[in-house]
Amino acid sequence: MRVDPNYITNLSGSLSQSSYAEQQLTNELSSGLRIAQLSDDPVAAAQNALFSNAINRLDSFTQSSTTEQGKLQVADSTLGQVVTQITSAISLATSAGNGTLNASNLSSIATELGGIRDQVLSLANTSYQGQYLFSGSQGSTEPFTLNGSTTPTTVTYNGDSLTQSVQTPAGQSIQVNVPGSAIFTNPSANLLGTLNQLITDVAAGNNTAVAADSTNLSAALTNVSTQRAVLDSSLSQLTSTSTYATTQATQLTAQQSALISADPATVATQLQTAEVQHQALLSVISAVGKSDLFSYIQ
Repeated sequence: MRVDPNYITNLSGSLSQSSYAEQQLTNELSSGLRIAQLSDDPVAAAQNALFSNAINRLDSFTQSSTTEQGKLQVADSTLGQVVTQITSAISLATSAGNGTLNASNLSSIATELGGIRDQVLSLANTSYQGQYLFSGSQGSTEPFTLNGSTTPTTVTYNGDSLTQSVQTPAGQSIQVNVPGSAIFTNPSANLLGTLNQLITDVAAGNNTAVAADSTNLSAALTNVSTQRAVLDSSLSQLTSTSTYATTQATQLTAQQSALISADPATVATQLQTAEVQHQALLSVISAVGKSDLFSYIQ
């Protein structure tokens, strides 16, 4: 019996397609993915790339946000301690300016105020993970240095006045620092300058000047609290945005998984069917008994 050559060709093509389908299903079952390359599903592969880019942006923001939140938390805690020191200094200034203390008492208060000034200076030079918090954009530069050779003692600011910010995935800019010059040496509320002047005035028993210094300290307290509120607001925004970004990334990851993941049960059934079909083709080819077709199979 003569076999139509087209029939043999069709059988060969079907066998090739069957082998390819079986291999694809085997790969899906082992990898758990129905899309391993662009040719598997061009549209879904393009969507998958968009998902990956969006998730990477969200993850990158979340990671950087964690660092910035840590910095803001330390900065907030530091300024809280500064507020405590200012409050103590105001109390001492009030005691020193009441006109009832002798020189020895005033000297003791001046010494105590010197300790407060040193503590505030130390807080102003706080660092986090090797970067100074209050030096503007000059994180590797210690922001404040003390010059004790002058009367009153002076403080030099070594940072800059630049603020820094992070961009959210939505494009919003969130400020993540306040330069030390705006907090500790602000021209309208110079905390360190006022403390230095207060130490000198208390030691000299200049009650009028001490009263003025006390007023200036109150202004400095208000300023520190205002700048602290800026950081607190940034921390709140950053925390909520980071939480939202994490939620978004989780949702996108789930959608991406649904897009590219294979259903093991379905794939296993399809593979079983493909194997049966493949064996059926082999049986048909074997029955044809053509040597050239046998060579193709081998």
